[in-house]
Amino acid sequence: MRLSELSGKEIVDLKKAERLGVLGQTDLEINESTGQIQALLIPSSVSWFGLKKNGNEVRVPWSHIKKIGNDMVIIDIPEE
Repeated sequence: MRLSELSGKEIVDLKKAERLGVLGQTDLEINESTGQIQALLIPSSVSWFGLKKNGNEVRVPWSHIKKIGNDMVIIDIPEE
């Protein structure tokens, strides 16, 4: 899957079965030493509960992504 293919997919919270939004122009955070994807960086003007917001983007750690399908990305946000 290419990064550009993520754009337009809905983000759904697994536990709450809630729609959190739609992926826009997403960036990746990559560990330079291992080459592994660490997180999706999603531009946003709205804060999402349970996810870190840095400036105008929301950071979704890769470990929170449970499934990427044709139409949506299912994430599991740990309870705080």
